[in-house]
Amino acid sequence: MKRLKTLALAALISIPFAGFTTAYAAYPDQPIRWIVPYPAGGGSDFLARTISTALGPITGQSVVVENKPGGNTAIAAAEVARAQPDGYTVMSADNGTLVFNSALYSKLTYDPQKDLTPVTLLGRFPMILVADPASGLDNVEKVIERARNDKAGLNFASAGAGSPHHLAMELFKHELKLNMTHIPYKGAAPSLTDVAGGQVPVMMVDLAAGAGFIKGGKVKPLAVAHPERLPQLPDVPTFAELGYPAIVAAAHVGMVAPAATPADTINTLNQKVVQALNDPKVNATLVEFGIQPVGNSPQEYAEMLKEEIKRWHALIKEQGITLD
Repeated sequence: MKRLKTLALAALISIPFAGFTTAYAAYPDQPIRWIVPYPAGGGSDFLARTISTALGPITGQSVVVENKPGGNTAIAAAEVARAQPDGYTVMSADNGTLVFNSALYSKLTYDPQKDLTPVTLLGRFPMILVADPASGLDNVEKVIERARNDKAGLNFASAGAGSPHHLAMELFKHELKLNMTHIPYKGAAPSLTDVAGGQVPVMMVDLAAGAGFIKGGKVKPLAVAHPERLPQLPDVPTFAELGYPAIVAAAHVGMVAPAATPADTINTLNQKVVQALNDPKVNATLVEFGIQPVGNSPQEYAEMLKEEIKRWHALIKEQGITLD
């Protein structure tokens, strides 16, 4: 009888543990909320929605993409930082969210290094220097010459203050010691429209945002801020080919989760997202749109962010750029 009681007690004790193990191993067992800190229709939104179409069937759960723009991505980042760290709330985060903002603002409503944890780098949006075709700036040397010799300098547009487009041009300006003035816009489309219309002569833009303007001849691509030429623009040289290897810039968009999310959950999520990225249809769709799919490990993404922080914080400090 004593032995039977002992066995019964052991069985009862083991039930909650077994149940916990099964539930944990079942991740994900409910819908995943994927927050995009930009309006619908942009590059980051397209990236998330394209991947989510494959991620849903892979996880067996619905993946709900939710747009929450504002505050230079800080509104969405703060919400994700406060979310339950269970793998069911994730966010698309770019250079602004994870790298630039902490140098551009004296105070943030979130700490990118303490409050958010990397899942994977989803894709790169390499920057391209483009010019108004009627400006006479039909190569990089002419842009440099005008920015150095014109007393008024040279205006450049961007998709917004603190955006990857803005910082890419600040890198160009800094490396070549150019006299240039930033004209910020609210988005890539209005800035490209004004470059095409002659109101501002040059800007940096990613292919995803600028493809229509480039293909239509409305703006002229002069150089790519990427180590290799882009397959979509095989005739456009890299800055390195022109003798400026330090000018490398891209919008990096990755997936992050709340910092306290368990490592096993992060790793499972990483595997499933990378699997979705490697789906041939997803991969081809992203490349056609102008995005370079990546899909690395959480550790690789974290190391890349450390290097990006060192690089861009130094530039922002040297140039005295602030958004406060």
